Amino acid sequence: MSWLFGNSDRETPMTVHSGSCLCGTVTFEIEGDFENFYLCHCQHCQKDTGSAHAANLFSQSAKLTWLAGEDAVTSYTLPGTRHSKSFCKLCGSALPGTQVQGLLVVPAGCLDTEVSIKPTAHIFTVSRAAWDEALEEVPVQ
Repeated sequence: MSWLFGNSDRETPMTVHSGSCLCGTVTFEIEGDFENFYLCHCQHCQKDTGSAHAANLFSQSAKLTWLAGEDAVTSYTLPGTRHSKSFCKLCGSALPGTQVQGLLVVPAGCLDTEVSIKPTAHIFTVSRAAWDEALEEVPVQ
């Protein structure tokens, strides 16, 4: 996992984040720092999110506490890969995952609190969707 936690010049203060799923069944808190924030363009993440990329925060030290709905959280690991996803069984919203020992992966969009760090890097861009280029030129409405 050295590629996940390369040289990061970012220092973030110890914080507490809260989050939830779309239907509100699952709520959680995360205490600690995120070391990295990756926008992953691999084909698995495109399928997983239905979008151009996944936006995930990574931490080797933050602690996850489920406040409600832990029994509604399920996980899926794509056979033959390390690609995994945790989500709400009721609404399908992406949720934090701990499938890799010692690593917390948090989909940025499931947080209800503001994230202070900016994305660290785009990764697996060789698989980037053809329509995911020059998006700054798309009209804003």
